[in-house]
Amino acid sequence: MIVLIMLWFLATSATGMIPEGRFPSPQATIAALSHVQFRGYAGGVLTEHVLNSLRLVLMGFVVAIATGVPLGLLMGWNRTAEALINPIFLIVRPIPPLAWIPLAILWLGLGDAAKIMVIWFAAFVPSVINSYAGVRNIEKPTLEAAAMLGTPRWRFIREVMLPAASPMIFTGLRLSLQASWTTLVAAELVGAFYGLGRVLNVAQQDLYPGMILVGMIAVAILGWATTKALGIFEARALNWNQAAVLAGK
Repeated sequence: MIVLIMLWFLATSATGMIPEGRFPSPQATIAALSHVQFRGYAGGVLTEHVLNSLRLVLMGFVVAIATGVPLGLLMGWNRTAEALINPIFLIVRPIPPLAWIPLAILWLGLGDAAKIMVIWFAAFVPSVINSYAGVRNIEKPTLEAAAMLGTPRWRFIREVMLPAASPMIFTGLRLSLQASWTTLVAAELVGAFYGLGRVLNVAQQDLYPGMILVGMIAVAILGWATTKALGIFEARALNWNQAAVLAGK
C-alpha cells in the first residue's frame, strides 16, 4: 500500500504525468474527504452517506440469505423441489441485478424498498447456488451412515446436513455480500437522497475526480470491513471445520 501511494503521488503531484482532471492527486483526494466530512456534499456529510449505504446493504443481504439459503438447501435435499423450482431459477438467474431497477421503481417507488429489492436479487443468487452445492457435495458415506442409523428427519437436517453444507453456505454468503456492495452503488444512482452511490453520481456530474475517488475508497473500505466481520463470524461458527483442516495438514 505504501508503494502504491508513493507511485500515486509521483504520477500526479510530483511529475504531473496524469492530469488532475483525469485522476486526482493525494492532496485533492484529502481535500475532497475533508469537504464531504465537515461541510457536506450531495445532501449530507460522509458519515450520513456511509451509514445509509451500510444500512441498505445489510438489509438487502439479510433478506437475501433468509430466502436464498433455505431455498438452496431445499433444492439440494429434495428432488421434487429441485424439479419444480430449478427451471424457474435457471430462467431468472441470468438477469443482471441492474435490469430489475426499472421494475423495482415501478413496484416500490424511489424509496429504500426499491434499492433493497435490487440488492436482494444480487445477493440472492449466490446464496442459493452455494447452499444447493453444499448439500449436493455431502459425502455419500455420511448420508448412508445417517440412513443406516435411522436418523430422524429434523435431526438429520440439524446435525448432518447443515454442518456438512456450512462451508459452502458461507462461501455463498461472502459472494452475496460482495455482490450487495457492487449493486448498491448502481441502486443508489436513482432517487437516493443519501448514500455513497449518490456521492459518486453527483461528483460525476460536477466533474469532481477527488470526490469520486473518496466515494470509491469508502465503498472499498466498507466492503472489506463487512467481509472481514463475516469471516470472523464464519471462523467462530465453523471452528470444528478449522480444527479438521489443521488435523488434516
